[in-house]
Amino acid sequence: MSSSFPGARPRRLRTNPAMRRMVAETRLHPSDLILPAFVREGISEPTPISAMPGVVQHTRDTLRKAAVEAVSAGVAGIMLFGVPEDAKKDAVGSAGTDPDGILQVALRDVRAEVGDDLVIMSDLCLDEYTDHGHCGVLTEDGRVDNDATLERYAEMAQVQADAGAHVVGPSGMMDGQVGVVRDALDQIGKEDVSILAYTVKYSSAFYGPFREAVGSSLTGDRKTYQQDPANVRESMRELALDLEEGADMVMVKPAGPYLDVLARVADSVDVPVAAYQISGEYSMIEAAAERGWIDRDKAIMESLTGIKRAGANMILTYWATEVARQF
Repeated sequence: MSSSFPGARPRRLRTNPAMRRMVAETRLHPSDLILPAFVREGISEPTPISAMPGVVQHTRDTLRKAAVEAVSAGVAGIMLFGVPEDAKKDAVGSAGTDPDGILQVALRDVRAEVGDDLVIMSDLCLDEYTDHGHCGVLTEDGRVDNDATLERYAEMAQVQADAGAHVVGPSGMMDGQVGVVRDALDQIGKEDVSILAYTVKYSSAFYGPFREAVGSSLTGDRKTYQQDPANVRESMRELALDLEEGADMVMVKPAGPYLDVLARVADSVDVPVAAYQISGEYSMIEAAAERGWIDRDKAIMESLTGIKRAGANMILTYWATEVARQF
């Protein structure tokens, strides 16, 4: 026994739930949470996503309802992903910049429904809209053309802002994307539209269920533009560049497997930091709980608390509304 025993007994502060609540160092709040949501063109009923139990591809009507429920629960924001009809996909993702494309229509719907009561965010990427499933325009030999893709991102930013997005989230991991998007928004008088930079986005196996959620046409992988999971100094370089280019907020994605990176980023910046608890993280907990291997509700709260403890100011999670209702 140390000389301080029995005077030092940390267990005194764990004696009952009220004590543990009082001394808790990390607290989740509904305003920490952002709900990712998928809206699919051409459906009359919500379509369940088999790899993500409890998550659906929304119709326009059910998306509006989900947005209202999020507001009622106290959720801070909603991140929208559009799922176009397969026939509208092409090599350059034209549906992503069509003012009447599914994402732009959905942005207008949600903005009309909830106004400024919910921070309306839009995924700014081409992968949902291209027939090859990559996040950009391809060269003749099949590589993603960084600078040609930036031109498309500039157009996307403008149509999304015009449709009512409070925040755009460039997620394709193209070099220079934040600066190009900022210039594009400012050119049309949308200086107040914020940029949530997908600053640290790893090429991860945990994205698998998301591919079903957005009806991805991807062949191959995205390792030439998303980050290598082995690297962290690279993440800090991406962070410095995004901040220099005008990012208002920055994100780490995925969240759970990269808590060390999230902590490094959070300790290094004076802007809000988001983390995305992605589809694979969600599906693992749901699958294990369905089999009775873990306590679902406790695992959800523990995973989110860990992300918050690592430094996230905002957490994108498919459980956002459900968890917010518990407070």
